[in-house]
Amino acid sequence: MVELKTDTSIDAMHAAGRVVGRALTAVREAAHVGVSLLELDEVAREVLREAGASSPFLGYRPSFAPTPFPAVICASVNDAIVHGIPTRYRLRDGDLLSVDCGAQLDGWAGDSAISFTVGRPRPADLRLIETAERALAAGIDAAVAGNRIGDIAHAVGRVCRAAGYGIPDGFGGHGVGRRMHEDPEVPNEGRPGRGLPLRPGMVLAIEPMVIASGEDAYYAAADGWTLRTSDGSRAAHVEHTVAITENGPRVLTAREVP
Repeated sequence: MVELKTDTSIDAMHAAGRVVGRALTAVREAAHVGVSLLELDEVAREVLREAGASSPFLGYRPSFAPTPFPAVICASVNDAIVHGIPTRYRLRDGDLLSVDCGAQLDGWAGDSAISFTVGRPRPADLRLIETAERALAAGIDAAVAGNRIGDIAHAVGRVCRAAGYGIPDGFGGHGVGRRMHEDPEVPNEGRPGRGLPLRPGMVLAIEPMVIASGEDAYYAAADGWTLRTSDGSRAAHVEHTVAITENGPRVLTAREVP
């Protein structure tokens, strides 16, 4: 069932979203060559603590997971698409890092992700990330009352496919509210004019995932969480929590410019 949020609830979700934005900004600023993924997780934990927020990631265990998630961020490096568990791995020059983070504040959730390079960037990685961000922007532009879920999916997928990139099947966005994952599902590829109608009060996480090689195949790593590209090519993942309003889409997890 899809819950429609009131303006007051959306404002509360915006407060949670601002915490997520601060956490992601802090992680990106701390992500230098030689820094471990566990150290980045601690950076995000500190931001949540200072805000009086909790993590919807920590201890989360969906049906596919063999164990509860042990961290407050997902940290996916290079060929990892999503759900990477922070480890002692230390960032290397040229790594592509995707970081997903959530916050629970006053009973409401926010969810967002960024991808960026560490050290000297590869031009191909910058193109991959830029495409993911354009796909996210296109999806947000389509998130207007009167459209349908398929319009968002089509907007995201069209940008990714036009650039020659792959899209991992079966993973995409979702509703957000009291819980991090709610109905409806928001695919990263679809047909326009199809699916659930978009109504004011719906809040959605829109999250493109792109694979550099153009292949869609992936596999679950031994940890049972991390999804990796089957051919070892690099991947990028970006996400915002977006409210459907009478005045157009409202991004609830926008990051403040330092």
